Amino acid sequence: MAKSLWESQKASALESGVEELVYRSNLIGTDRTVCNWGGGNTSMKTVVKDFRGRDVEVMYVKGSGSDLASMKAKNFTALRMEDIRPLFELESMSDEDMVAYLANCMIDSKHPRASIETLLHAFLPFKHVDHTHPDSIISLCCTDNGRELAVEIFGDRFVWVPYVRPGFTLSKMIAEGVLANPKAELVLMEKHGLVTWGETSEEAYNKTLQIITEAEEYIAGRIDENAVFGGARYSSLEAGKRRELAAAVMPTIRGAVSAEKPMLAVFDDEADVLEFVNGRDSAKLSQVGAACPDHLVHTKMTPLYIEWDPASGTRETLIQSVKEGIAAFKAEYTAYFERNKNEGDVMFEAAPRVILIPGIGMFNTGKSRANAQVSGALYHRAIAVMRGATALGSFVSLSENESYNVEYWPLELYKLTLAPAETEFSRKIAFITGGAGGIGSETARRLVSEGAHVVLADLNLEGAQKVADDINAKHGEGRALAVKMDVTSEEQVIAAFAESALYYGGVDILVNNAGLATSSPFEETSLKEWNLNMNVLGTGYFLVAREAFKIMKTQSIGGSMVFIGSKNSIFAGKSVTAYSSAKALEAHLARCIAAEGGADGIRVNTILPDAILQGSAIWNSNWRNERAAAYGIEPDQLEAHYRNRTTLLVNIYPSDIAEGVAFFASSKSAKTTGCMLTIDGGVPAAFTR
Repeated sequence: MAKSLWESQKASALESGVEELVYRSNLIGTDRTVCNWGGGNTSMKTVVKDFRGRDVEVMYVKGSGSDLASMKAKNFTALRMEDIRPLFELESMSDEDMVAYLANCMIDSKHPRASIETLLHAFLPFKHVDHTHPDSIISLCCTDNGRELAVEIFGDRFVWVPYVRPGFTLSKMIAEGVLANPKAELVLMEKHGLVTWGETSEEAYNKTLQIITEAEEYIAGRIDENAVFGGARYSSLEAGKRRELAAAVMPTIRGAVSAEKPMLAVFDDEADVLEFVNGRDSAKLSQVGAACPDHLVHTKMTPLYIEWDPASGTRETLIQSVKEGIAAFKAEYTAYFERNKNEGDVMFEAAPRVILIPGIGMFNTGKSRANAQVSGALYHRAIAVMRGATALGSFVSLSENESYNVEYWPLELYKLTLAPAETEFSRKIAFITGGAGGIGSETARRLVSEGAHVVLADLNLEGAQKVADDINAKHGEGRALAVKMDVTSEEQVIAAFAESALYYGGVDILVNNAGLATSSPFEETSLKEWNLNMNVLGTGYFLVAREAFKIMKTQSIGGSMVFIGSKNSIFAGKSVTAYSSAKALEAHLARCIAAEGGADGIRVNTILPDAILQGSAIWNSNWRNERAAAYGIEPDQLEAHYRNRTTLLVNIYPSDIAEGVAFFASSKSAKTTGCMLTIDGGVPAAFTR
């Protein structure tokens, strides 16, 4: 049930009317049962000083492309009411003319473009207006007999508006309906949502919650919990088994949806999702259409429902069903586009944005993790709407043609243009071992700066988590994931990639970087020291690369591996036999994988750095003392020693290696594999030729 979040003391302390509008909007958007992500809009009419110091009546309304939960004052647009009011006298107005006209009504050209539903707010004679998408109200508005039921709930206090796409016509219909009914307290928009109002911000907010609660209570009295979605047809698998199968099928999903453009994928097995995917009627119900027009750009008209029995199905049959299902969905979506396209339309990726699997849960795809999560969040709302609508009657949606026209509506697509431009590593997932260390953390930051999502795998989970937290704070939640992993443990390596698959969908870039170093004269090198180097630098690199290779092959969209070797990969260093031998193994392992992966577009290259003291746990260990002793100098003289032995007389830093990784992982080296790149300042003894 919707609950009031209003705090009078906090609201009264706000400095201006706009700040109170922001406060109300954030409260509305915070509760997703009240308003969809990115949907809904709020407004306030007030008086401000214009640039000449004159009092001007304006309306602040949500700007296009904002989300109520997070928007600030800068996300609202202020328009002069004296310029807008005359529009009410017009018989019609095209979308293009409306947008152009409203642009001229703005009091500040730096404000964002006004919401598609600006005139809805302007034409209503109330100071504060809210348009929301509450689950309970949309359940009512998406029921075949919703208008009749609304009379039972609201009596004569409502105005029912038949479905019309947002714009001038709908705005005028709403205003005329409200003006014709002096008792009106709300507007119910068929297949769309709710409009409420008040003379104060708090009054408007409370009215919204009151109306929602009335609908919620009515629906609650109609629901038979044993018959929701026709009752259970399937039973959910145990949580561990669900996640195991989800991780196993995720690279197949990601590969299949990434044929046109790479996509990320996320997994969701919340209780409401499982109830829906297991329902007897859900396969048919899911294909009726979107629960709200706002969903269409992010979820498409319908999800992909996979017919698979969790009681008898196997991993192999699941993977095959997913392959066939996605192929069929893409073919049908292409046909849907061809049936409905208008001149100039360009088809989006045909792949599904929502995939439902009985017994397991929901998978969502998108150009980023955040984008995929939006489609998931909206489908949670769709499930809630269908749950309510089927308790009241039959769930109904837009026609196919209207669904298409909303999905490809220029005013809706405009919102997508407000997103930041994609860069080199957008849509890419990088898995970095030794992610807490100097090279690993710097590489992560470098790749994320150009759009990548990164997994930071390290024995030092606390350190990896700190790096991930820093990245997420700067670039947005979910851009980095920290996982604990010992590269010498086959079980932990497999588990880490499974966790990565569940979180992002798979892997495109592997940075094999985890390391250690020991130093001792050859005759004093113990078997324990030898095995330690071989296990971490040899076996560890093999295990990590093997799991990444499997996922990359399954995805069938290529991939890039970058091994962080060493000058010692090709230079016979003094008193570092175990370390140098293992590093040489790494370099040849990379070449072997490159030879085998070429046909699948999997490139493997190696970087050979030297003497990176900054940010390295290795150089803060006894290794510093050992190397200084080998050169007959003091530990604090090492940095100068290494600099002076290079031909360029420079020190090498983690950021230098990160640049090398970025080059090998990028499209700039798309035709390079099996290569070794020295980033050591020029050590003649380690020249590759």
